[in-house]
Amino acid sequence: MDHRREELEKKRAKLAELRRQREERKRAAVQAREQQTTAGGKMDSQDINDLVNSLVGDRARSPSGQLGLAGTARQSRETLVEGRDRSISTATSIGTQIGSPDPGAATPGLVASPNPAAAAVGGMAAGPRILPDFKASSMVIFDFPPKEKIVYNKEMQTADNSWETDEKLLSEEEIERRVQEIREADEKARAAKEEEHAKREAEARSREAEIKRLTDEQRSNILESSEFATFMGQRSRVMERALDEDYDFMVDYTLASVAEADEADGERLKLAMTFHDDKVSRNRSVMDVTWSNRFPELVAAAYNRNPMAPNEPDGIVAVWNTHLRERPEFVFNAPSDVLRVSFSDFNPHIVVGGAYSGQILLWDTRAKALPVLKTPLTANGHTHPVYALKVVGSTNAHQLISASTDGLVCSWQLDMLAQPQEVIELTHPAHLRTDEVSVTCLDFADNETTAFVVGTAEGVAYQVNRYDRAGCKSGLNGFDAYRAHAAPINSLNFHPPAASDFTDLFLTTSSDWTMRLWRARTAAKPASTVPADVKPLHVFDAFDDYVYDARWSPVHPSVFASVDGTGRLALWNLNQDIELPAQSVTSGRALNKLAWDRPGRRIAAGGADGSVYIYDVGDLSTPRPDDHTKFTRVVAELAN
Repeated sequence: MDHRREELEKKRAKLAELRRQREERKRAAVQAREQQTTAGGKMDSQDINDLVNSLVGDRARSPSGQLGLAGTARQSRETLVEGRDRSISTATSIGTQIGSPDPGAATPGLVASPNPAAAAVGGMAAGPRILPDFKASSMVIFDFPPKEKIVYNKEMQTADNSWETDEKLLSEEEIERRVQEIREADEKARAAKEEEHAKREAEARSREAEIKRLTDEQRSNILESSEFATFMGQRSRVMERALDEDYDFMVDYTLASVAEADEADGERLKLAMTFHDDKVSRNRSVMDVTWSNRFPELVAAAYNRNPMAPNEPDGIVAVWNTHLRERPEFVFNAPSDVLRVSFSDFNPHIVVGGAYSGQILLWDTRAKALPVLKTPLTANGHTHPVYALKVVGSTNAHQLISASTDGLVCSWQLDMLAQPQEVIELTHPAHLRTDEVSVTCLDFADNETTAFVVGTAEGVAYQVNRYDRAGCKSGLNGFDAYRAHAAPINSLNFHPPAASDFTDLFLTTSSDWTMRLWRARTAAKPASTVPADVKPLHVFDAFDDYVYDARWSPVHPSVFASVDGTGRLALWNLNQDIELPAQSVTSGRALNKLAWDRPGRRIAAGGADGSVYIYDVGDLSTPRPDDHTKFTRVVAELAN
């Protein structure tokens, strides 16, 4: 503030000095103009009077006096001489004004003569004197200011023309007045804004006070509406996901036993969570489970019919979320028992299911609970239960391959389920009762879309070709049979592409209480013309009940898991032991299906009690650098 005040004082002093200098210059200019006007006026009037007196003379004197005439003539000559000396131009102009037509002619009464007196007398005697005719004329006086001298110094490098712009500068009072006006305008605008804000708040309070209370009937209508139920379901799921936090806030980091316990937990198989909802899974069994590749926290489970609730849907597909444990994320209805379910690898919103009625059902997570597409109940598709589903292909060209116990393998486009694109009828002439082959499971090897292996209710696995190729025809290859089980094959699973050297290995499980490891023959090899049975690499018989499913780990080459009718989930590591599992846990009820998540850290198992169990594998499925070499050696020993 002090610095600003000093600057204002300096500016005021400068303005005062400029005003003083301007006044001084004006006074000096006025005085000079007055002096020039006075001097010029006196000089001109004196010359004119002298000239007039010399020409006219004094009328008061007598015209007959000689002395008067002589004196007048003499005075006239002296006056003319002096006037000629003073201003030649003035005498000439005056002579012209009095009527002389020729500037060089002699003026009457002023003729040169050696005797001035005689000339004067002769002139008087010659005739009467002629009086001149005077005329008034106006003159314009121009006042040119003196040339200003410009001086340069270190402080000022231009001419000081401030006296020309001083009149344009505002006075201090004018500046203060304008600043005061601006301040008053700002204050008025601020006051108006505050008043408007207060008015809006008052209106809002008045509206809140005027809120009408709903009647009991209106309240019940809102609570029973589908829109309200959908809104509450979506928002409550969001809140439950946000509140799901599995963290031990009582942990003591100063104790060494905590770290030791964590290390011990990482080396064993443990139950992480259980999904069960009476509204969905009561009196139902889980027929299949699968993880979503796009959303790793989502797992889908297929359920069969509830015999105690005839009014409920026959089949249900529930999509569970590991961050929402009390209820499923989505619930889809089906007109029949759902035996198989799968997420589409190329569209994360699509869920595909195979029903007991032979229909293929397609649900969309963005739609409602009913299927958006389904196959018709006609002879064009399946007419028996669909026990096998697989989506194969690429993002731009993929198909759904389905197989049922009627011996048909169909290829479908997911956006058109009215009729299949391809139909392959699997027949075998060596069957005793019927030529049809009852398919219970199928799987494709890695990077293979034209040939696959199916498991049948006879306990035999066959290779199937979708198209004709060199040395083999499309359909079932009946000469190369993977014949070893004495009961129906419940599952078939090829080794994942994590280790490219073992993609020809696959596992089969059966109701004969065994599990077998096979090496598939290459699809490019021509089929043999003589029936031959392919022998398994190893038989796992450490089971006390039906073996329902077995799946390879997606990251570890020698690890796989199996479930059986006793409710035991067994984790096998062939690098450690080929006869007994490395870890196992028991749930108490039979486990029908299992599935690994994509990172290979968790296993989902579906039970006969309608519950989905999520197990944490920990570090058991984490591969080590030498596991690939060890497993190569183990497979070579089993083959020999």
